[in-house]
Amino acid sequence: MALPRDDLSLAFVNTRYWRGRERPTETLAAPGDLAAWWTAETGEKIPAPEPAFFAAALELREGLHRVFAARAGEAVPAAADVERLNAALAQAPPRRRLAWAGDGLDWHMEAAGAWEGVRARLLWSAADLLTGPRRARVRQCDNPECRYLFLDASKAGNRRWCDMASCGNRAKAHRHYRRRRAAEAG
Repeated sequence: MALPRDDLSLAFVNTRYWRGRERPTETLAAPGDLAAWWTAETGEKIPAPEPAFFAAALELREGLHRVFAARAGEAVPAAADVERLNAALAQAPPRRRLAWAGDGLDWHMEAAGAWEGVRARLLWSAADLLTGPRRARVRQCDNPECRYLFLDASKAGNRRWCDMASCGNRAKAHRHYRRRRAAEAG
């Protein structure tokens, strides 16, 4: 199994979005949705997980969200969330050896099942991102309704919006509206 890109964990966290709204949008409503998401992200087809694994995956996702959101806000993550992440990492299959994977070397993992491997790869992705050179580039969209997490790849490192075409333009339009209303009132 190939080691995923380090932002795979952010993609997983963002399977629930518009987190600032009363009812966030949930894309993982059933175990089959998780399998479809994994296939779309990695190209690997695997069967839907058991319901217990699915519930645990959603719990993991929410814990990762809290840790990444704290990091994006330059705050210290809750100790309980870091402890849960460490406990999950301790149970994940270790990365002990490299193997040839297509056009290069990659980590070889000995997982008991497909979903154990998925969980491990999500955990490794999160840990690598939280400790790696791009950790300071984790951002959360400034739109208080959105709160989407992303990696800021801008040269200046000051990107504020998940997407300029959606949240960024909404903020610009809102500022323009407020300025116009203030000018009309004054």
